[in-house]
Amino acid sequence: MSSQSRSARKHDAIMDAARTLFLRNGYSGTSMDEIAALAAVSKQTVYKNFADKERLFIEIITADIAQAEAQTQANVQALASSEDIATDLRDFARRHITIVLQPHLIQMRRVIIAVADRFPDLATTWYASGPGRSHTTLAAQFEELTRRGLLRTPDPLLAAQHFNWLVLSIPLNQLMFSPEEFTQAQFEYYADEAVRVFLAAYGT
Repeated sequence: MSSQSRSARKHDAIMDAARTLFLRNGYSGTSMDEIAALAAVSKQTVYKNFADKERLFIEIITADIAQAEAQTQANVQALASSEDIATDLRDFARRHITIVLQPHLIQMRRVIIAVADRFPDLATTWYASGPGRSHTTLAAQFEELTRRGLLRTPDPLLAAQHFNWLVLSIPLNQLMFSPEEFTQAQFEYYADEAVRVFLAAYGT
């Protein structure tokens, strides 16, 4: 194995260990010593890859945002070519709620809220690259669907924001502040009902 491959493996191991500990213990409750131990590397190796705990934390958040955003964007883009808007919105809503409400992303939201005063730019990035980007992309699809006569959205961005929170708000708020878990059937129920209400307001 090349030294580059070994370095990449150690980098990934550190990221995985740090993510586990940050999600479990929060930012303040996690030390670089604990990260090194869980990653099975030396503390020196951790600092060789990441200058400090703050930079390691920021890299993890940024990577998780990018991964969730990529999943969401792929789902959104398919809407513009819809021929059956009710079915396609329902399918999109079901996928969207499942992606966004993954347990590790819920816990990451909690961690970011806890450190928002300390890392305001990170909190801004989380919103802009997550919900903000999702709203903007979805709005573009709604504008195209309105042009094609499948929706009525005088304000596509507002319609996208309405749609997003019709789908997510009830389970998201409960998951953020209680240990309650939802089944896939419950997620699908919330998604389907959100689409029904949305089309009552914005359907043609």
